[in-house]
Amino acid sequence: MSPEDFLRLDLQLCFPLYAASRAMVQAYTPLLSKLGLTYPQYLVMLVLWEADGVTVKALGEKLYLDSGTLTPLLKRLETLAFVRRERSTEDARSVLVSLTPQGRALRRKAASIPEAIACRTGLSLEELSRLRRDVLRLFDNVSK
Repeated sequence: MSPEDFLRLDLQLCFPLYAASRAMVQAYTPLLSKLGLTYPQYLVMLVLWEADGVTVKALGEKLYLDSGTLTPLLKRLETLAFVRRERSTEDARSVLVSLTPQGRALRRKAASIPEAIACRTGLSLEELSRLRRDVLRLFDNVSK
């Protein structure tokens, strides 16, 4: 094969990753719409359900999002009364993001989503675990 033969779409790794990512977000959409969340807002909530009261900076690092992308997400979540943003009393430059009681209660409503998505993939738990591990390794290698 010549180098130009490798320019075929069906030989690219990036395209099936892109298409799968879009399909996954589309699979989440109807489930999340019942909660009033978009997929990026759901990711923010996942982080906060794990560790409430984190800085915007830490949230951005965890989700690989810059503050320009994260701020509108947080404003909308605050409007929905799921989170509260407050300046840190220790460092006025830092903004802490915390769950409201409504945001904590939303976790129970979201509890069935991971299983529904896992079922939708048609993969076994072992296959899902292996795929996740491989994709994370790919991400780590490419993002270096």
